[in-house]
Amino acid sequence: MGTLFRLMLPLVFALIGTSSCGPAASKNAELAAPLSGPSPEGKTLSLADYPNKVVLVDFWATWCEPCRVEIPELVALQDELGSKGLVILGVSMDEEASAVAPFVKKAKINYPILLNGGENPPKGWRVPGLPTAFLIGRDGRVLSAYFGSKSLAKLTADVKAALAR
Repeated sequence: MGTLFRLMLPLVFALIGTSSCGPAASKNAELAAPLSGPSPEGKTLSLADYPNKVVLVDFWATWCEPCRVEIPELVALQDELGSKGLVILGVSMDEEASAVAPFVKKAKINYPILLNGGENPPKGWRVPGLPTAFLIGRDGRVLSAYFGSKSLAKLTADVKAALAR
């Protein structure tokens, strides 16, 4: 990730604040933009691979300390709610794809990782800094957006509400 981008993260979050919007009514929410790319294993992953699932799209990077802190919580959340229909889709914003696979193994990440290949977000996605996440409902609509570090309690409550629909 670019040095300027890393230096700007604290300023970005100071300006926008850490925000999270609770689960919106699905019929009023926007459809999530398409999202696809390679995994560290070389398979092609797509958000469309998870129809009728609640998907947490989590933008992160190996060098991002708040991201690294959240990953064990996301692993636990996937363990707890994966059988109920949750899929966490991690989107690595690392420029160096070679750094991702060893990190995924060491962190014991139990959810799919998509390689974005750099700091420019995929078309249709707003990623002002890392971590950034979006909760997508079973109908493919964005229910919540999380900018900055996430409260696990709030995230879990939002996911459970989305799964209950």
